[in-house]
Amino acid sequence: MTSMEATRPLRVLQLTDPHLMASVDGALLGVNTRDSLNAVIAEVLKSRGQPDLILATGDLAQDGSEEAYRVLGDRLGVFDCGSAWLAGNHDHVEPLTKAAARHGADRRQIIQGGWQFILLDSSVPGKVFGELSESELDFLAQALAQHPDLPALVTLHHHPVDIGADWMREIGLRNREDFWQVIDRFPQVKIVLWGHIHQTHEQQRNGVQLLATPSTCIQFASGSRKFSVEDLAPGYRWFELQASGNFTTEVGRALDFEFELDQNSSGY
Repeated sequence: MTSMEATRPLRVLQLTDPHLMASVDGALLGVNTRDSLNAVIAEVLKSRGQPDLILATGDLAQDGSEEAYRVLGDRLGVFDCGSAWLAGNHDHVEPLTKAAARHGADRRQIIQGGWQFILLDSSVPGKVFGELSESELDFLAQALAQHPDLPALVTLHHHPVDIGADWMREIGLRNREDFWQVIDRFPQVKIVLWGHIHQTHEQQRNGVQLLATPSTCIQFASGSRKFSVEDLAPGYRWFELQASGNFTTEVGRALDFEFELDQNSSGY
């Protein structure tokens, strides 16, 4: 490793909520989800180049099919780095877990570039809302206690704070207070990251940066009272993380991707 490689920031790509399907023609509200993921990946490679780590943070499949997870693994093969996959409310855990293991993407605790990454499973079978089991909360606490000197990024699928959208209030993380009681014990936590809400969200809580990211397919309208989508391009989030704990992050979008969004739907 050269001195330049040793000192440059760790580049982390978050891809979330691709909602892939077994069918090549699988679409969500008129948007072909394979095509939109392909467009986002092409945009990442054009604008950012190769990341060092990919976090795929839930609703990887709309139908929970083995084929959808196979497609995801195939698409991520264009990157020269490892990935880690999380389950969302639309995922089926068994085929996801098998596919992730084949790609080495079943890691829950990653030490890389002077950071610790902790991936939590907030999915509840058959439910849209999320919850962290006692074992997940224990895992979080133990992982953070193991590396108190490393800045940490904690990621899950469901939003652990109110995002100002009435219809999403009941489908976030149900036991968020239990989650924050653990996080508040460990000042090395710099970032809490999630998907699920199909939009950008940023706020601060006790010195921790809270972040959500656009979907690689359709986007939900921010601040909406009822289910609503908006005509924004599919996106991703990019991080550059310094071992000091400093970081920068930006959302990018595949602005050249052409699609016709069904904006009259009452759900998905």
